Amino acid sequence: MSTDPHRGPTAPVLAVEGLDVHYGPRRRRRRALHDVSLSIAPGETVGVIGETGSGKSTLARTVLGLVRASAGSIVIDGEEVGAYGPRQWRALRRRGVVQYVFQDPLRSLDPDLTIEDSLAEPLLVQGVPRTEAATRVRAFLARVHLTEDLLDRLPGELSGGQRQRVAVARALVTEPRLVILDEPVSALDSANRVQVLQILKELRADGVALVFISHDLGSVAGVADRIAVLYQGESVEVGAAADVINTPRHPYTRLLVRSAPTLHSAPADRAEREALRALLHA
Repeated sequence: MSTDPHRGPTAPVLAVEGLDVHYGPRRRRRRALHDVSLSIAPGETVGVIGETGSGKSTLARTVLGLVRASAGSIVIDGEEVGAYGPRQWRALRRRGVVQYVFQDPLRSLDPDLTIEDSLAEPLLVQGVPRTEAATRVRAFLARVHLTEDLLDRLPGELSGGQRQRVAVARALVTEPRLVILDEPVSALDSANRVQVLQILKELRADGVALVFISHDLGSVAGVADRIAVLYQGESVEVGAAADVINTPRHPYTRLLVRSAPTLHSAPADRAEREALRALLHA
């Protein structure tokens, strides 16, 4: 039996310990992350909050192997991936263990492929037969509340909200263990924002671990089980979402809570604010 502490039925899907990331040549190195630790259990959603430059996207890119850490460890589904080379990362991504959802879905959806082909592509790369891939594509399209009449369309023929839901479906179709979402609703209008947030909340039942990166605490509050606050590359507060929002400990977190429009009366859209509060208390 394996004695690896990261394995087992209660093992975290993602475990980041003491992560440091620096950019630039040695004499002018800039610290992007310092001693960041984070773990995410199966079926858990963790929101990573902070302003521009706080290190949120660097954390995501490092977990995805796009940036090499200066120190620390990254374990994904029991595998220590911090020292992986390009070939090992390609194999991990090919297996669909970890997936990424961009802020702008047009960055991840080929404009020349139909929605059906875009959704089927990662399955075909894995060697899934076309008939099985077609079945799974339709199932996951329904999971994000879209209808099959969109399958023959190109991404440019869909609304922004529909494209983002397709991007979520594409990330889920390989049944990953971990999905990282980088500002997934910031470019959407209020109605589509609430709809995508509701879909993300429904994913908890599937056991998928979600990392929800955002500068908007109000959007994260309705779907996250826990919230991690980054400030100048450091994790200054991690806790249950309700605790971070209602009793923030760090001054920076208190500032974020006070400035979150969707948690207060103005200037947020009232219908959106009420829908987000309903998600928070569901």
